[in-house]
Amino acid sequence: MTDLVAVWDVALSDGVHKIEFEHGTTSGKRVVYVDGKEEIRKEWMFKLVGKETFCVGASKMKATINIDAVSGFAYEYTLEINGKSLKKYMENRSKTTNTWVLHLDGEDFRVVLEKDTMDVWCNGKKMETAGEFVDDGTETHFSIGNHDCYIKAVSSGKRKEGIIHTLIVDNREIPEIPE
Repeated sequence: MTDLVAVWDVALSDGVHKIEFEHGTTSGKRVVYVDGKEEIRKEWMFKLVGKETFCVGASKMKATINIDAVSGFAYEYTLEINGKSLKKYMENRSKTTNTWVLHLDGEDFRVVLEKDTMDVWCNGKKMETAGEFVDDGTETHFSIGNHDCYIKAVSSGKRKEGIIHTLIVDNREIPEIPE
């Protein structure tokens, strides 16, 4: 990878994906790697600016790398996810998902709740869940190995804060990580 010009880490529900981009500014070569796997390869491109679009992750999220000339032979590379700049996408994601990282049985687990669908992902796999109503809200139950887990959703009582989601594993609360 001699012409590597940009690397991005993109956190999606199924995990954090590494996107790498090679751009040969003399040959016009463009190569896109997602998690080390080649997605796009174009050897000779007459036009050095433009865009490359591909999919990322289990949900086949649309990603686009924009190649723009800044001055002379300098280029700027920006990544868009689902039509938004990576920064905007991640800001929006922090409003629509909750993420927890925990260590069980000698292994690390990354649990993501998609608030709009109430889908739960663990280490890249969508979990089988069962929802139930309880006195003060709802619980979404699932298992990691032989550990009982649930995400409790309760109203904060404040309109601006909305619903508070808490991950409970073996009756222990897991702190959320900002993503």
